[in-house]
Amino acid sequence: MSAESTLGPGISGSGDKRPRHRGKRRRRNKALRVMAWTAAGVVVLGGAGAGYVYYKLNGNIKSVDINQALGTDRPAKVDNGSENILVLGSDSRSGANKKLGGGVDDGSARSDTAMIVHVYEGHKKASVVSIPRDTLVDRPECTDAKGGVHPAESGAMFNSAYSTGGATCTVKTVESVTGLRMDHYLEVDFTGFQKLIDELGGVTVTTTQAINDPDSHLDLSAGTHKLNGDEALGLVRTRHGVGDGSDLGRIQLQQAFIKALVNQVKQIGVLTNPTKLYALADTATKSVTTDSDLGSVNSLVSFADGLKGISASHMTMVTMPVQYDPANPNRVLLDKTKAQLVWNALKKDQTIPKTATQGTATGKAAGVVSG
Repeated sequence: MSAESTLGPGISGSGDKRPRHRGKRRRRNKALRVMAWTAAGVVVLGGAGAGYVYYKLNGNIKSVDINQALGTDRPAKVDNGSENILVLGSDSRSGANKKLGGGVDDGSARSDTAMIVHVYEGHKKASVVSIPRDTLVDRPECTDAKGGVHPAESGAMFNSAYSTGGATCTVKTVESVTGLRMDHYLEVDFTGFQKLIDELGGVTVTTTQAINDPDSHLDLSAGTHKLNGDEALGLVRTRHGVGDGSDLGRIQLQQAFIKALVNQVKQIGVLTNPTKLYALADTATKSVTTDSDLGSVNSLVSFADGLKGISASHMTMVTMPVQYDPANPNRVLLDKTKAQLVWNALKKDQTIPKTATQGTATGKAAGVVSG
């Protein structure tokens, strides 16, 4: 079974035949714009709410100077019009995240979700590569945002890079594994994700089997459900409720959830509701951490606006090619030969070949959830 899945058909609407294509384009652009803003952690303000609103939202955003911390020992930028964005979901065990993370409040955090979003030249299509958190990698020496140096470690879990040195060490590790330069960095935490889904009015999914995972506070019968923020968080975090119990199964659920969100976001009326628009923007900017180049409302708006032309039918999602670790079924190992096919394609701004994910470990959760 291939770990690859292509997001569903473009968003469309109804109406008489004459304005239909125009209407479809308007609704698709509107829906994708909301999705882009949500993914980037910000919603466009339009021309309204200048002054106080702008400065309040601008003050919400946290940023990390990745370029300063990592210096020049990085893959070269590829000047072909494409962009690579590392998107993380962090599972801090402190503050409001303690209950959601289900762990001890020890102040630690790991990258619970990691995705490389490759935006192709022209910004009309994208590929998303999910990185299993349980992948054993050779973590390079790295410098954190405060200047602290952390030694290299062989056979470390991928998500330990975040707990070791935060965003900068995670970017360093991704660049070391892939040979690709990360142009931008975006991070959303547990509570931020939960609140964003609630502000968006929830997401409807259909499950083909019951999912029960007390660790993720999730109990869903087979059938159709409109998930609130807490339930959506449980769905994208569960690993014991479906498939083979691995992180790979969780990734398949995450990809299915994103598909459901893309297909349904057209129903969310935030663009015509100023109160809802501001509430979403306030929540999003409080929840996001970015690289310093995106560390302002203006920069995030410009970045998100550049993504709005990517339709759902032109987003492809794959899982980084891995195989189960024979020594530990709870860990996976990078399939270097197949993974190199992915990295080469992205470096050349080409479509990821299907052969890159054929015969790799999948997690056996495909088809359990759909939009």
